[in-house]
Amino acid sequence: MVPAEDEKSLPLPERWPRASKFALSACAATVAELVTFPLDLTKTRLQIQGEAAARGSGAAAGQAVPYRGMLRTAAGVVQEEGLLKLWQGATPAVYRHIVYSGVRMVAYEHLRDSVLGRAEDDTFPFWKAVVGGMSAGAIGQFFASPTDLVKVQMQMEGKRKLEGKPLRFRGVHHAFMKILSEGGIRGLWAGWVPNVQRAALVNMGDLTTYDSVKHFLLLNTPLTDNSLTHSVASGCSGLVAAVLGTPADVVKTRIMNQPRDKQGRGLLYKSSTDCLIQTVQGEGFMSLYKGFIPTWMRMAPWSLVFWLTYEQIRRICGVSSF
Repeated sequence: MVPAEDEKSLPLPERWPRASKFALSACAATVAELVTFPLDLTKTRLQIQGEAAARGSGAAAGQAVPYRGMLRTAAGVVQEEGLLKLWQGATPAVYRHIVYSGVRMVAYEHLRDSVLGRAEDDTFPFWKAVVGGMSAGAIGQFFASPTDLVKVQMQMEGKRKLEGKPLRFRGVHHAFMKILSEGGIRGLWAGWVPNVQRAALVNMGDLTTYDSVKHFLLLNTPLTDNSLTHSVASGCSGLVAAVLGTPADVVKTRIMNQPRDKQGRGLLYKSSTDCLIQTVQGEGFMSLYKGFIPTWMRMAPWSLVFWLTYEQIRRICGVSSF
């Protein structure tokens, strides 16, 4: 036990290690989110395309769906809606990552260092890293699911305006309150199952790959614990996370964006499985990888910015390397 007087003299990271790591990861995630958010918006727009056409209903029934690709979609948003619309929904996205990244990073380190435990040679077995990454991602995403729901729906507001439909939300607070009033607490967690499934897969790719690759390089190559090592590990983690997470991300986006009845139940899809089946039957298997390029092109720089920022912030604040 550290005496109370001595404890007060300790630096904050040592007095409140988990709270400090939560705050540091939230700061790093905020930087990464703002830098790469336009790619996230482009990805969301691409994933929604084809939904109305596949159903053959409404005004979209007789129109060709503009599969413009990532760059043309981004350029279209700028031309049709304005440059700042590339950051529409950024506020709830930042809120989401403060909760999501903070919880998942703290949870993973706790699982790695205290619950699952390292091997006798101080390495962390790969299967434990997989379990830890999936568990940490699922826990973090469950807590952050309401903010993710608001982010997805606000990202589609610009498209609704162009289609002549009334805007649903005036801002982040109004979006939260409207969703809460229409669907109750349950409505805020709409789509949480595919959301959590996606987060588990993404973090199996992100946390597991980064941790495993980084420590493999440190143990088996001349590389040291520096920015080069962090960059290589983050590049690998971004690619694996995109491959594993894109299908679940498509399902999650469609479930979150669908209209709902007064009880908060979806009108288009009964469940994530139903959405998966309808998507494959209506648009083919590869539709599950719709938006993969912007997903990967976002995850790669996001992972790079996040891990480099996080590792540097930890070093500056006197916290041991991840």
